[in-house]
Amino acid sequence: WLGINIFLFTYYFLFFDQDARYFYTRAILGSALAWARGSAKCLNFNSMLILLPVCRNLLSFLRGTCSCCRRTLRRQLDHNLTFHKLVAYALVLFTAVHTIAHLFNLERYNQSQQATDCSLPAVLSKMHQKGSNKWLNPIHSNETTVEYVAFTTIPGLTGVIITLALILMVTSSTEFIRRNYFEVFWYTHHLFLIYFLFLIYFAGLVIHGIAGMVRGQTEKSMAEVHPHRCAQYLTQRDQNCTHDCCKDPEFGSIPAESWKWVLAPILLYFFERLLRVWRAQQKVVVTKVVMHPARVLELQMQKKGFRMEVGQYIFVNCSAISPLEWHPFTLTSAPEEDFFSIHVRVGGDWTERLIDTFQQQNLKMPRIEVDGPFGTASEDVFQYEVAMLVGAGIGVTPFASILKSIWYKFQQGDQTLKTKKIYFYWLCRDTGAFAWFNDLLASLEQKMAESGKADFLTYRLFLTGWNNSIANNVALHFDTSTDTVTGLRHKTSFGRPMWNTEFAAVAAAHPRSVVGVFLCGPEALAKSLKKSCHQHSSLDPRKVKFYFNKENF
Repeated sequence: WLGINIFLFTYYFLFFDQDARYFYTRAILGSALAWARGSAKCLNFNSMLILLPVCRNLLSFLRGTCSCCRRTLRRQLDHNLTFHKLVAYALVLFTAVHTIAHLFNLERYNQSQQATDCSLPAVLSKMHQKGSNKWLNPIHSNETTVEYVAFTTIPGLTGVIITLALILMVTSSTEFIRRNYFEVFWYTHHLFLIYFLFLIYFAGLVIHGIAGMVRGQTEKSMAEVHPHRCAQYLTQRDQNCTHDCCKDPEFGSIPAESWKWVLAPILLYFFERLLRVWRAQQKVVVTKVVMHPARVLELQMQKKGFRMEVGQYIFVNCSAISPLEWHPFTLTSAPEEDFFSIHVRVGGDWTERLIDTFQQQNLKMPRIEVDGPFGTASEDVFQYEVAMLVGAGIGVTPFASILKSIWYKFQQGDQTLKTKKIYFYWLCRDTGAFAWFNDLLASLEQKMAESGKADFLTYRLFLTGWNNSIANNVALHFDTSTDTVTGLRHKTSFGRPMWNTEFAAVAAAHPRSVVGVFLCGPEALAKSLKKSCHQHSSLDPRKVKFYFNKENF
């Protein structure tokens, strides 16, 4: 992607800076012409790409078709939102370059029109008086200002509208806005994107170059009066000139090409939205509502034709709260179950109102709409011989699906399971957060012991926030066979894991294995795990290798 951007900018910069067809255009505009056209090509390229990473159905389809592809290739699909952001930053950069370059162009057009000398720019700017196909400078009056051209012409007005739309979408999607003012992000970025994107941004992009303000010499005119041979005669000839170069050059507009770049992605995104709207309208039945400790709500649902894989996620809408807001939730059920479920923790106004709505038993069950499921990195967990699953708080949800599926595979005696060992780490701030997941871990312990595979799962629970009463209680019951915090056989650790020690132990236990590291948690933890993966992976392809995978919504 970066290489193509560099190539496009360099190629078209040099083309418009050196090609003879734009000799006369450069006489007026200078190098600003090349800056504007090089950045324009990169804008077209990135506008073509900006929608593709958010076509979630397309990504899920590609993930399915790439199931037999190399692991590295599949993992690139997990960086779709990162790529979406990179493309957006590129659009901002090239928009700035394009806008600044054209501001210089307009100023130079205006100066050339007002010039009274016999310089080449001045002569070229007066050629509109000699015929409709001979003008090169779009400003034909000395009273015209740069501001007037910018806000009244098609390229100027559409350029302003496109830039304002881009600024609004980029600023509303910053990390601070998304985390603290999600509604602002949703309504300005998503709804603006969906309902006004085609009209404002892409429609503006398509018609932006139709007026053809930037012109070059036509091929026919080039053959008759080539600028390298005849440019000097424009400023020196008299009325009785009989030389071959006495004929005036003719100019034509650069054809509008933006539509060629963005038509296919627009159609693809349009069908993506149609599919998601159709799927969201299908009836969802809430079969069970469970309120777990620490205000964690579990919703068990059924939907005709719904099929899922481990670690996938869905978008949920509750029209009683907001008919327009959709929020992503990881599925906590297993594919083997006859329902699908999510666990919801209070993380903002919408989730708090959702929990309150389902807690009010006197009201009828609110209508829930579901879009999905969509693929994530966790789908690949069974592609690894050894897997390290790391969840922080409610980030344990994708691993609930995985561990449940393992339980069913053991129960059914599935012999196709490639994974031989799973290390599970769960970090929580308070003891209540462990409660809703304890039953699953306890049943897994029992089932694996009965199957003779007690060593298949090693789990570590870490309590990162505690008080003196908890610490004293643990100290008093230190010698008991079960943990006083969770009631499980494995004891809860206090504090955070020492990841270098954990990775070193896994590497020593599996010196020739490929280990998949899966995280659903904060970015700071992701950086730490990614660093440990690099540090403990062997350069020898025959020895242990750690692959980092992170959930992205």
